[in-house]
Amino acid sequence: MTIRVVVSVETKAGLGERQVQAFAELAPLVRAESGCLQYDLHRVVGTADGFVILEHWESAEALAAHDDAPHMLDADAANKQFRAGPARVLIVEGAAVH
Repeated sequence: MTIRVVVSVETKAGLGERQVQAFAELAPLVRAESGCLQYDLHRVVGTADGFVILEHWESAEALAAHDDAPHMLDADAANKQFRAGPARVLIVEGAAVH
């Protein structure tokens, strides 16, 4: 079963472009990881500082390896410079619609 993740992040006021720049540097490394099917950044409409990251992974093991990847540990430390607080990470699954 594949794993879908939605990560909600808020940057400090006026620092949204730092998030965009950091993601542009990180995304190629993440997309090259084994099991990565999607890794995309989207700005929340109506805000300069709100973003979501949409992720799709082949397995829970691939997601766990991603979380422990050296470039992710480095990014987590660097993000503190411009993020307003910790990211909110949601693991999601499809809902039955009738």
